[in-house]
Amino acid sequence: MNVSLYIAKRYLFSKSSNNAVNIISKIAAVGVVFGSMLLLVVLAGFAGLKAFSISYTSVVDPDYKVLPNSGKRLLVTPEQLQQLNTNANIVSYSKVIEEKVFLEFKSKTELAIIKGVDENYLTTIAIDTLLVAGQWLQPKTTQTVSGFALADKLNLGVFDYASNLNLYVPKPGKGQINQKAFNKISSQNVGLFDVNEEVNNAYVYTTIEAAGELLNYPSNAVSYLEIKANETTDEAQLRKELAQVFKNQVLVKSRIQLNDALHKMLNTENVVVYLIFTLILIIALFNVIGSIIMMIIDKKNDAKTLYNLGTTIKKIKLIFFYQGVLLTFLGGIVGVIIGVLLIVSQQVFQYIKIPGTSIPYPVALTLSNVIIVLCTIFVLGILASKIASYRISKKLVQI
Repeated sequence: MNVSLYIAKRYLFSKSSNNAVNIISKIAAVGVVFGSMLLLVVLAGFAGLKAFSISYTSVVDPDYKVLPNSGKRLLVTPEQLQQLNTNANIVSYSKVIEEKVFLEFKSKTELAIIKGVDENYLTTIAIDTLLVAGQWLQPKTTQTVSGFALADKLNLGVFDYASNLNLYVPKPGKGQINQKAFNKISSQNVGLFDVNEEVNNAYVYTTIEAAGELLNYPSNAVSYLEIKANETTDEAQLRKELAQVFKNQVLVKSRIQLNDALHKMLNTENVVVYLIFTLILIIALFNVIGSIIMMIIDKKNDAKTLYNLGTTIKKIKLIFFYQGVLLTFLGGIVGVIIGVLLIVSQQVFQYIKIPGTSIPYPVALTLSNVIIVLCTIFVLGILASKIASYRISKKLVQI
């Protein structure tokens, strides 16, 4: 039987004759519970915000985008497309032509980005689920589907057959700027989509044939390919296969790489908040150190008796070390349980809303965050207990 552990448990769960020691011990326990609970809740909140933020971009972002290594055009051959069709890792792919254009509708003008897509686009990106008015493009037409905010700037509706939406791009070369200096196509807007502020303000979709005509693209030229991969696809393997198909002349970007700045910002914020709340937890654990030191002073006579009975200084130190470890261990477990209950209740009842909206505040409970909180509290608790137990010395038990 571990005598040090047994005595530590007795000290932890029994009341001291000194009321001040009891109060300090309770404050220390409450501090550990609330510290671990708050750390878990905050990490869950940031995990939810990360998922919430990414969800607004992931709808229109492909699993992978294949871009030319240099230049603005990617030339694809029928043989390369056939290899993509037969690749088991690829569910679908879409050819895309993208370029900045000048829009004109009823004397109103705006700069925008045209995105010409082929018939496979909806099997690659489910953007049709984000339509708020009208319908998606009919194949091989000059129809357009515009972002909601962009359409609002132009007073552009859907199925307005009385007026055309004109799209212009400058012709390559030199000379005076006039109407002849631009390529132009006229279209009918047949739909409006609502993705996020950035996309809604900038993008207008059309067919790849209309975009190719406007930009004078050869039939085998695209800006890039968007790929939807199987859920079980190995990224490294797919990259290797795509490099072989296009003879290392392409750059392959994953969904995370397409939003690299957003991911870096969210991860940095997550780390900073973790460090801030860990610092708060460290401050709370000073109460644990104080509680153990007060217990050492209160139990000085017990320690002296144990020493006189032959107990080593090391084992007496272990009594108070175990007491601190047990206090942080139990406090951490209780705090995590309370935190889990709070997170689950928010997911179920959604009682906290994002300020100024009716959207429930997003939270995400992950096993990794639970493990991080438990490891943090245990490591800090062990250090605090170690520091406090060093108050035990031969001089103390011999007084």
